Amino acid sequence: DEPVRVVVGVDPPASAEGDACGIVAVAVDGLGRLEVLEDASVAGLSPEGWALAVAACADRHGADRVVAEKNQGGDMVESVLRAAAVAMPVRLVHASRGKAARAEPVAALYERGHVRHAAAFVALEDELCGLVRGGDYAGPGRSPDRADALVWAAWELVFGWKGEVGVRKP
Repeated sequence: DEPVRVVVGVDPPASAEGDACGIVAVAVDGLGRLEVLEDASVAGLSPEGWALAVAACADRHGADRVVAEKNQGGDMVESVLRAAAVAMPVRLVHASRGKAARAEPVAALYERGHVRHAAAFVALEDELCGLVRGGDYAGPGRSPDRADALVWAAWELVFGWKGEVGVRKP
């Protein structure tokens, strides 16, 4: 099925020298199945640099929305994203639960076969495997930036948007 909606999830870094900026494009089809289209994550860039990478990813996939975590930077996150692409719809989300707890509903979608990847995304897949149920993050790296970005996009597509698309049992 053709994608009916595309969202780019963003997990911004706290600083240019810190963690990567997770940028992941995810689509949903008319049957509610998700497809990870791209891991466009970047590291070592200024806020303007990673915001331009987000805008380029959103443009490549014709994204309907960008969902970005605001815990690391608050209003600055929205401001640099808007400066990079004024017309880009942006929704800021606040992480109030641990990364592993936030990822559990998305992991359940994987377990039921409702998520596929358009290609092999080795770094992203390694991070997804590091999210341990009931715990936090068990590696690789310090933080699952790519996995967190995927989780934000999937949440928006499956749980956050109240349109006609939903996850249905096969």
